[in-house]
Amino acid sequence: MSNLNPLNAYRETNIKTASQGKLIIMLYEEAVRQMQVAVAELGAGVPKLDLVSNSIIKAQDIITELMVSLDFDKGGEIAKNLYSLYVFFNQQLMQANVQKNAELISPVLDMVQDLKDAWSQVFAKAGTGTSGMPGGVNIAG
Repeated sequence: MSNLNPLNAYRETNIKTASQGKLIIMLYEEAVRQMQVAVAELGAGVPKLDLVSNSIIKAQDIITELMVSLDFDKGGEIAKNLYSLYVFFNQQLMQANVQKNAELISPVLDMVQDLKDAWSQVFAKAGTGTSGMPGGVNIAG
């Protein structure tokens, strides 16, 4: 990222200094945002298919990052269930991208939003939403 752009510099600093909990929330938020872009663009009269495809791929990349960050030793059954969900999400998004079908994105978008909200509550109750956990994305589930 270029530090010449103040917004990019702010984002980079925000990511580098974020707690584990905050990073997880940020990943979910960006996945939601990317899926919203794809759904909105598919609803446009003449959708920009490259924008749709790129947004879906970005959402898939984020979900893959969440997937590989799961800690199955600490997370147990929750981590396994999250992994299965993430696999399903990526399969749905792949089909949505191939078919350019917003109806395949919407349920994934809703579930990712629900997961983001649930994690936000977990980190808020644990008092680790903005501090208390080291940076990184290795989540226990």
